[in-house]
Amino acid sequence: MTAPTLKISEIFYSLQGETSRTGLPTVFVRLTGCPLRCVWCDTAYSFSGGTLMSLPAILAEVARHPTKRVCVSGGEPLAQKNCLPLLTALCDAGCDVSLETSGALDVSGVDSRVSKIVDLKAPGSGEVERNLWSNLEHLTPHDELKLVLADRADYDWAVAQLRQHGLIGRCPILMAPVQGSLEPGTLADWILADGLPVRLQVQLHKLLWGNMRGK
Repeated sequence: MTAPTLKISEIFYSLQGETSRTGLPTVFVRLTGCPLRCVWCDTAYSFSGGTLMSLPAILAEVARHPTKRVCVSGGEPLAQKNCLPLLTALCDAGCDVSLETSGALDVSGVDSRVSKIVDLKAPGSGEVERNLWSNLEHLTPHDELKLVLADRADYDWAVAQLRQHGLIGRCPILMAPVQGSLEPGTLADWILADGLPVRLQVQLHKLLWGNMRGK
């Protein structure tokens, strides 16, 4: 039987810059392709190109690095059907696996051992209509919900969604400012003023290395 293949944009070893795993050494497997076009996207280079790799080759490349923590990202990784067997294979190999997904594609088939980091697209992204709201039903305490916010209108929208859908307490919630659009301190002030039990996240990798690819 032929091994599954995936189009890979890059595989690299760095510190996790986002989520509750911020600062931890991580192997990143970035898949090529994304059906969304968020206006603030910082990985547009992953929309096309890449290298076709077999599942065993991907696993071998991941195993070269000195950590079992792996983040599968994109682009939108779930846009490739073989993302699901990749996630399962990584778990079977003993990896601590997280999946960064836009929230526009169904997450119900993701291996339960994987920590799903699901975006909820705010209006400022330009892709709010692409949110697949049924994904919220599949969030568990070891998953995380991420909201990337460009301005006060995005923040107010986000707070409304958290309350309307009863999301506070279902899983950790991350709020992140769009670089160059919303100051982190301003978002922090809003969170504190409202007493929200959410985590403010800034992109650690950008503080350390700027917008360098592969970091």
